[in-house]
Formats: sequence, structure tokens, C-alpha cells
Amino acid sequence: MTEQRSGFPRRDAEGRILTLGDLLGIGLAGWVVGVLALALFDWAFALIGTAEFGRTNGWLAMILPAWLFWDDFRAWDFGAARVVGALLAAALGVVAGLVVAGLAGGLAPLFTGGLAALAFTLVYAVVWFPSVHWLARRTG
Repeated sequence: MTEQRSGFPRRDAEGRILTLGDLLGIGLAGWVVGVLALALFDWAFALIGTAEFGRTNGWLAMILPAWLFWDDFRAWDFGAARVVGALLAAALGVVAGLVVAGLAGGLAPLFTGGLAALAFTLVYAVVWFPSVHWLARRTG
């Protein structure tokens, strides 16, 4: 695997992210940007009196991490490894997110959903990366 270009995240010639640290770093950065954008919009609507602060669904913070995960998914060759890895990671990520949302149920939706989106991002990355690499070695 040769690197495609320098920068962050580092990718191989096929466009796949090279390290779990890069995937986690970009995923978490995307989550932070998403939460900050949601908080800003929520605050603006609260300021003009159209809504109460904290009522925005925090799960929307998943948009940038999901885009990253989709991009890495597309970079892998078509086959069982990427599909099984993605389904496993998504299932465990959703379960983790729902558990966290349930535990943080007393908070405003912005914070509950934001924490759930964080759990999903972490679990998806930690499950997807090693599973797709392991399955790709086994099948291909």
C-alpha cells in the first residue's frame, strides 16, 4: 500500500484510510463540528424566540462522521468484507448510541442525541476499521 497523498487523513492508493487513529481523529472532529453547528443554530433560534435552546435533535451531529464512514466504505473493493464490516459496525454503533441516549435521557435532546452520536462514532470506527481489514485479509 502506497500513500495516495500527504495530509490528514492518510490514505492508500485506493483511497482507504490507513490508520484507526486517522479514522477516529477525523470522525471525532466531524462530530465536534456537527455539535457546534447544531448548538449555534439552536442558540440562534432560541435567541429570536422561535424555540427553546436544546430542542434540536443531537443525532444530527452524525452527518459528517457518517459521510467519512461512507467515503471509506466506498474506497474498499466490492465484496463481503466491506458489507459485513459496515453492517456489524453500524449495528453495534446504533446499539451503543441508543444505550447512551437512554442513560442520558434526562438531558435536552441536543445533548442526549449529541452523546449518542459520539458513542456511535467511536464504536463504528473501532469496529469498522479492524473488522474490514481482518475480513479483507481472510477473503481476498
